[in-house]
Amino acid sequence: MAVKDKVVIITGASSGIGEATAKLLASRGAKLVLGARRKERLKEIAEAIEKDGGQAVYQETDVTKVEDNQSLVELAKTTFSKVDVIFLNAGLMPNSPLSALKSDEWNQMVDVNIKGVLNGIEAILPEFKEQKSGHVITTSSVAGLKAYPGGAVYGATKWAVRDLMEVLRMESAQEGSNIRTATIYPAAIKSELLETITDKETAEGANAMYDQYQISPDRVANVVEFAIDQPEDTNVNEFTIGPTAQPW
Repeated sequence: MAVKDKVVIITGASSGIGEATAKLLASRGAKLVLGARRKERLKEIAEAIEKDGGQAVYQETDVTKVEDNQSLVELAKTTFSKVDVIFLNAGLMPNSPLSALKSDEWNQMVDVNIKGVLNGIEAILPEFKEQKSGHVITTSSVAGLKAYPGGAVYGATKWAVRDLMEVLRMESAQEGSNIRTATIYPAAIKSELLETITDKETAEGANAMYDQYQISPDRVANVVEFAIDQPEDTNVNEFTIGPTAQPW
């Protein structure tokens, strides 16, 4: 399998999609490098992976800090000598109506959801260009494909990720660097995203919808594995995934 022995960095790895993906890829023989802000959770996940016979290292990581992203890449190189895949998965979703004027939360989303992805790309691109191979995967959202009331800023950040990744794919092809890309657009996936919503009415609506439709994050992990497992000359660059019963 193409996944076996690949070195994979995952940000936002302490729960949800990141945790599920780490455990699945490790079970398939990948070597994991985990980053998130909650060091204790990373420790638990890495220990669980190793208990099951996998390989994983971790480092406390704030994706909004350039140096943290670079340090995570260095950890991968020091431990496993290379990086094959980076999954830029960290994200926040404190949705609210624009009229609520929650500008602090707007700025948090821009910092994590856009700048965090850019920081990851900045940290890994020199490595991938030098070795003339690599795979950049990101978590966008169905909110990066269509608009939803209450999700203006979150959606804007996820639309930005969509554009960044498409241009990265095009430029990599033009430059002959053999860098593959994949952008994932999840719908209602069980995670901790809803916990960041402070607007009461928005939170109630989101929780009711997720309670009705949500599916487990391992469904997204399966898609990440599929993308990585394709032949090196094949790039499947966009995946929309969500509950069969949810009209999105």
